[in-house]
Amino acid sequence: MAVKPIPTTAAAALHGDPQVAAALLAAAGALRGDGDAVPLPDALHPRPHHRLLRPHCPLPPLLPHPSRPPHLSPPVPPPYLTSSSSGAGIHRGAGVAQFPSCAIRPLLARSRALPGSPLLAPQAFWVADALFGFPAARCLSTSIASGDEDSESGSLEQDAAAAASSSPEDVARVCAAIADVVAAGADANLEAALSALSPPLSEELVLAALDRFKHAHKPSHRFFRWAAASGGFVHTTITYCKMVHILGKARQFESMVALIQEMGKAGALSMDAFKIAIKSFCAAGEIKNAVGVFELMRKNGFDDGVESFNCLLVALAQEGLGKEARQVFDKMRDRYIPDLRSYTALMMAWCNARNLVEAGRVWNEMLEKGMKPDVVVHNTMIEGLLRGQRRPEAVKMFELMKAKGPPPNAWTYTMLIRDHCKRGKMDMAMRCFEEMQEARCQPDVATYTCLLVGYGNAKRMDRVTAVLEEMTQKGCPPDARTYNALIKLLTNRNMPDDAARIYKKMIKKGLEPTIHTYNMMMKSYFLRGRNYAMGCAVWEEMHQKGICPDVNSYTVFINGHIRHGRPEEACRYIEEMINKGMKAPQIDYNKFAADFSKAGKPEILYELAQKVKFAGNFDVSNVFHQWAEKMKSRVKRTVPNQTGNRMF
Repeated sequence: MAVKPIPTTAAAALHGDPQVAAALLAAAGALRGDGDAVPLPDALHPRPHHRLLRPHCPLPPLLPHPSRPPHLSPPVPPPYLTSSSSGAGIHRGAGVAQFPSCAIRPLLARSRALPGSPLLAPQAFWVADALFGFPAARCLSTSIASGDEDSESGSLEQDAAAAASSSPEDVARVCAAIADVVAAGADANLEAALSALSPPLSEELVLAALDRFKHAHKPSHRFFRWAAASGGFVHTTITYCKMVHILGKARQFESMVALIQEMGKAGALSMDAFKIAIKSFCAAGEIKNAVGVFELMRKNGFDDGVESFNCLLVALAQEGLGKEARQVFDKMRDRYIPDLRSYTALMMAWCNARNLVEAGRVWNEMLEKGMKPDVVVHNTMIEGLLRGQRRPEAVKMFELMKAKGPPPNAWTYTMLIRDHCKRGKMDMAMRCFEEMQEARCQPDVATYTCLLVGYGNAKRMDRVTAVLEEMTQKGCPPDARTYNALIKLLTNRNMPDDAARIYKKMIKKGLEPTIHTYNMMMKSYFLRGRNYAMGCAVWEEMHQKGICPDVNSYTVFINGHIRHGRPEEACRYIEEMINKGMKAPQIDYNKFAADFSKAGKPEILYELAQKVKFAGNFDVSNVFHQWAEKMKSRVKRTVPNQTGNRMF
C-alpha cells in the first residue's frame, strides 16, 4: 500500500525526532487519509474570581438495615459479564500437573460548545461505567492491554442506548446550567437554575447529565435530587445505580448507603447496586463495610448463592487484597461451596498482591478439590508470574498449556508478547506472534497494539506502519486503544501537534477518545510543548465532547496555568474542583502560593486555605495559610505620616 508523505511540523523539529513524527503520521494517514493542521483557538476569557464558601450538610449513619422491599429478580447480566464458552470452559481431556510451591520464590468547567471549536465540532457522547465481573476468558486476568486509563470505560448496553436516544439540545442546556452553577460557587442555587429551564425529564436525559458530571459528585447529586423533587419523573433502577456508582467512586459512602436504602423503599433495588457498593468499599480498603453490604444484600433477598460470594471475592481480588480475600473465603466457605471461579478470584487476589507463593497454594488447593484449571486460571497465573518477574515459570506454564491443555487463547499469547515488548525484545515478540498465527489463534486489537507500542518505543517506525496496515488487511482495524497508543508515543517524544493530528484522524474514524487521551495531549502542550493556547484548546475540546474532567485532568490543567505564570486562573480551577466535591490536586503549592505572594494578594490565600480545609485537605490548607502569613509580614505597605509625605 502506497503511503503518502506527510510533512513534519515545527513542533516535531524543535521538540522531537522528525522521522518518528513522519512515520507515525504516515502510518495513520495510510488508513485514514490526510488530516489538516489543528487550528489555534480564539483567546479564552477567564471568569472572574469567585469567593469561597463552606459546604455542607450531615448525612445518615453508615450501613443501617433498611426495610425489606418486595423481592426483585436480579437483572440479566450484560454480555461482557459472562464467560465465553471458548475461553472459560473446563478442559476435560488432559491431565494437570501439580503446581509446586517451591518453584515460586518469594477548565472552564462548562459543557457548552464555544463558537469556533478549538479542535473539532462538538458531538454527543456517552460511555457507561462498567460493573465488575468475569468479562471473558482473558478479562479475568489482572489487567488489560490498554492499561489502567481505560479500565473505567465499559458497555452497559441498555444505559448507552438510553442515553444516546436523549435530545442533545436538552442535555446540552441542562449540562450548561449545571456547569454555570458550579462556576458561580458553592452558594449558587442549582435547583432554581434547573427549574427555570424546565427540561423534559426522562431516564435518558438524567443518565446523560449524570454521565457528563460523573467525576463531580456534588453537582451530580444535587441534580439527581432535583430531578426526583421536580415532579413528573421517578428515578429508575438504572438512574439509581448510576448515582450510586458516582458516589461510590468519590468515596461518599454515607450518601451511597443512604441512596441504597432509598432504593429499597422505592422498590428499585437490584443486584447491580449492591455490586457497585461492594466494589467501592473494596477500592477504599473498607473490607468490613464491603462484607456488611454483602450481608445486607442477602437480607434483602438478593442472594444468588456462590455467584454472590464470587462477586465479593472478585471485588477484593481486583484491588489486590489477597489477605482479606483469603479471610473472607475461609469465613464463608461453610456457607457457600466454592467453585472454580471462587478459587480463580482468590488466586487473582494473591497475584495482584504480588504474593506468588500463596497463589501457588491456591492452585494446588484447586487440584486437591478435584477441579481442573481452565484457560482463565492459567492466564491469571501466567500474568501473575510475569508481573512478579518470574518469566521462566510463566513460559513453563505456557508450554504445559500447549502440551496438555487447555490450549492457549489470544490473551495468553498477548500477555507474553506484551512482556517481550516491554523489555524491548521485539524479535522474541514477533516469534511469539508468528507462533500464535501458526496455532490458528486469531490476534485481536490488543495483540497488535502491544506490537505497535513495542516497535514505537524501539523507534522502528517502518514496522509501526506495517503493523497498522496488517491490522486493516486482517479485518482487525485499529480501535481507540490503538490510537491512544500512537498519541502516547508522540506526546512522550514532545510532539503534541503531531499527536493532535492523530487525534483528528481518530475522530474522523468515529472512535471516541477517552479522558486519558485528553490528559496526555494537555500534558504534552502545557509541560513539554509550552503552548498555553493549545493546552486550553484541548481542555475546551474535552468539554465539547461531553467528557467530564477527572482529578488528573484538573491537575494537568492547573499545573499548566502555574507553569505559565497564571496563578489566578489556577486558583479558580482549584475552587472549581472543590465545588465539585473533588480533592485538591497534587501540584507544587509552594510555587503556587509564592506567585500570589509576589502579587501581594493575601486575602485569596486565606480564603483558599479555609476552603481547602473544609474539603478535608489540611496539609494543603496549612501551606496556603503559612504563605499568607509570610506574605503579610514581608510585603511592604505604604502609610501616610503627619507631614503628608508617604513612607514605608
